[in-house]
Amino acid sequence: MRRTNDIARRFRIGAIAHLLLVLAACGPAVGLGADAVPSKEYQIKAACLLNFVQFIEWPASAFAESGSPITVGVLGNDPFGQALEQTFQDETVQGRKLVVKRSRQVEDLNTCHLVFISKSEQDRLAGTLTGLNDARIVTVGEMEGFASRGGIINFFMENNKVRFEINAEAAQRKGLKISSQLLKRAKAVGSDPGKGRE
Repeated sequence: MRRTNDIARRFRIGAIAHLLLVLAACGPAVGLGADAVPSKEYQIKAACLLNFVQFIEWPASAFAESGSPITVGVLGNDPFGQALEQTFQDETVQGRKLVVKRSRQVEDLNTCHLVFISKSEQDRLAGTLTGLNDARIVTVGEMEGFASRGGIINFFMENNKVRFEINAEAAQRKGLKISSQLLKRAKAVGSDPGKGRE
């Protein structure tokens, strides 16, 4: 787990260069067993989630209080293990701590600020995105067509490396502001309303 902690320490607010280093370093995806140590892929994705939080601005109404934490949710099967907690440890974003919440029920995560939707939820994706549509939640997935169906950020593999695409229109509809620095590093994707109803 030492490698995960080392990765987490490199990711600080405003450090977009570190995000590029992580993306460049990512090798082939490695699957996870139920009790396996998180693969390099998911250590990288955990670090990316931290960077996403740093480059996204939520409206004040998304927080109950000025000191409320930023809550990152995981919906469905969790491929991260303890990588998220280790990556977020001792980190703050705009003075807010980061906490992790896991559930298999979308209703349990509707107060989160960012929700990673696991591949296990692919067959229920349309209903899941609809359930999170009215909340100020950054939805993150790793499924083909995720962003075009209304998800905000989607991981994908390209030449055995982790990349991501962003649906800026979906973020804007929720009142979320994504830094131009982050948008420059992503593939741009637009919404296809027809896909969201599948």
